[in-house]
Amino acid sequence: MPTEFAPAKINLTLHVTGQREDGYHLLDSLVMFADTGDLVEVVKSDASSLSVIGPEAAGVPSDTSNSILKTAHLQSGNATFRLTKNLPSSAGIGGGTADAAAAFRAMNPDTSFDPATLTPEDIAALTAQAEKLGADVPVCLFSKTAHMQGIGEDLTFYPDLPPLHAVLVNPRIPVSTPDVFQALKSKKNSPMPPIPGHFGKPDALIAWLAEQRNDLQRPAVTLFPEIGYTLRALEYSNGCKLARMSGSGATCFGLYETERFAQFAATRLAQLHPDWWVKSCILGG
Repeated sequence: MPTEFAPAKINLTLHVTGQREDGYHLLDSLVMFADTGDLVEVVKSDASSLSVIGPEAAGVPSDTSNSILKTAHLQSGNATFRLTKNLPSSAGIGGGTADAAAAFRAMNPDTSFDPATLTPEDIAALTAQAEKLGADVPVCLFSKTAHMQGIGEDLTFYPDLPPLHAVLVNPRIPVSTPDVFQALKSKKNSPMPPIPGHFGKPDALIAWLAEQRNDLQRPAVTLFPEIGYTLRALEYSNGCKLARMSGSGATCFGLYETERFAQFAATRLAQLHPDWWVKSCILGG
């Protein structure tokens, strides 16, 4: 049974630079993917179906409202899927979006999704198909470090950025992305500056990231004070160089200089907050 990994998508930065007439917000974001995520297994069949298992399976729909079955419909094919859900839902780390992208890849096993092996025309064609499923699906389809612009369809890949040691923390509150965007007072903010081509060591990248923003963080904290508490818990953890919210929340991330610091922080935070979702991971790829 073919299995596709659906990694967590982390918005290291998220500058909201405008809003289109159709309501979609224009974004400027540096995205990395984690080595933790969901698993999507698929077999060809006469009818599409989905079963959901795993530690985060509760509440995940298995009917046609699920992004995986929407992907099967778009691909005009039938398949039996099994989703192992390890990422929390409505968490700002692209769980459902990553699942849709993984299903897309699984249903096209003979297609390359590595930007390094694709022409710009190939990338544009795949992006056009993927964005029919949602604005964030194209970047998740490739699952590579990328500068994401527009509503998510304009991608520039950065394979040479150094990997980062991180801790992901979700305080177990579902966050509505439309509500957070609605609470954002300014829809037109300054864009992200050009990304330097070479950082060398991770601490140089972290220092550059610290000068950037997530424009949705302040409205999200206003709506959900638990996010602010989560950020402070990360900031106070030993070795944390930067704490920020990912996407529209509620998941936050801390960046650390070494894997040892990240693992220690994750262990300590899980002990102090056993009701939180906490994962140590590596970002990059």
